Amino acid sequence: MTDAWPTEIKIHKDKGALTIAFEDGANFTLSAEYLRVESPSAEVQGHSPADRQLVSGKREVRIQEVIPVGNYAVRLIFDDGHSTGIYTWDTFHQLGREHPTRWPRYQQELAAKNLSRDLPGTVRRH
Repeated sequence: MTDAWPTEIKIHKDKGALTIAFEDGANFTLSAEYLRVESPSAEVQGHSPADRQLVSGKREVRIQEVIPVGNYAVRLIFDDGHSTGIYTWDTFHQLGREHPTRWPRYQQELAAKNLSRDLPGTVRRH
């Protein structure tokens, strides 16, 4: 726990990323894909580390909506229908700090299972 407190949260115009700045000076731009595959929801994280689900095919996912949850978190609504993750300020701070290790690990896990960031049969947006 960092007791992180945001000073600004901004969704990018294309809804493909979210930028969050904190009182401690930390500032992170997190892609919608990264936020989706690392969702703190039980659907993704499970109820124990052994239950964690590897989510693939989310390269083109977008954030549709950000809904405040009290004064401690937001719920992100993604265009693939996922809406059950509650992202606390500490969760955002942790995802930002750990991005350099989490993102490559995610890509390695996909490769090990012969999965892709793209949905089968999709054409990438530019």
